Amino acid sequence: MLQLQQIQAMLVERFGPAGPVLALGLIGIVLILLTLPSLLHRREDPLDKLKAQNGNGAVAPADAAKSARLRTPSAADKLERYATFLEPQNAKEFSAIRLQLMQAGYRSRHAVRIFHFSQFALGIVSLIGGLTYVLSQGAEGATDLIAPTLIPAAIGYLLPRYWVTRRREARRQQITDGFPDSLDMMLVCVEAGQSLDQSIIRVSHELRAGYPDLAWEYGQVAHEMKAGKEKTQVLRDLSERCGVTDISSFVTVLVQSQQFGTSIADALRVFSAEMRDKRVMRAEEKANTLPTKMTLATMMLTVPPLLIILIGPSLLDIYMTLGGGASGN
Repeated sequence: MLQLQQIQAMLVERFGPAGPVLALGLIGIVLILLTLPSLLHRREDPLDKLKAQNGNGAVAPADAAKSARLRTPSAADKLERYATFLEPQNAKEFSAIRLQLMQAGYRSRHAVRIFHFSQFALGIVSLIGGLTYVLSQGAEGATDLIAPTLIPAAIGYLLPRYWVTRRREARRQQITDGFPDSLDMMLVCVEAGQSLDQSIIRVSHELRAGYPDLAWEYGQVAHEMKAGKEKTQVLRDLSERCGVTDISSFVTVLVQSQQFGTSIADALRVFSAEMRDKRVMRAEEKANTLPTKMTLATMMLTVPPLLIILIGPSLLDIYMTLGGGASGN
């Protein structure tokens, strides 16, 4: 007891009245971090496996194990042992977050796992950093402890999601900007006698320098068509990966043209003209909003210097006049 009292007195003297509470919180975080690997690496209970097999009846054990995993594990993945913690176990949630990462340009098979690991790691590191800062400053009371500790942890946890959202919007904008040019090149290739598959390959090579994301999407379409995948499904996958309205309309036009047997060149000609007009309309819309956005900057940067130029000499004369009259008296 005497040693505990001495430790408590030392903590109170060093960190204030909240010193023992901070020490207990730090010990709790360390214990949680030490316990997580053993919980995440826990093996499946054989009784639970036997119950699952008996419950499914006709389902084979290999098929049940395959359906329990959302994707095939890899021995080279260092985060494989934490898959149950770092990946959503619901197939719908897993597909949704994977689609968001693909639309942001992160197409690795481990992207979902790395994304959740970065959220968890940055949150823990920010929490420890905030707690260290509070301890070094000698905070007193719970009010001074909560905000500097939890706010950095929340920022660190939400930072990867914010980055993915910004990267997703930037990629969508790049695809939208380059799509009309790609349609014009595709129309030229089709009218020159090339098939749709060959024209997509040629367009993907031509767009690599200016629009690499759009060029990669066209290249992926070409590879999937070469592999023998159904063309309709390939085009729909393109629309889903890009997440752009113009691409979805383009896919709909190609699918309908293929189903009804109409000319692809005519469909591309009409659709490319529409996309060019739409790009001009977007540019005009941005130009029309520019004066409104410049109003505040104009007021802040133009009006004060103008007032100084116009009113400054008068104010100086008034000051000199009042100063001279006061000195004469």
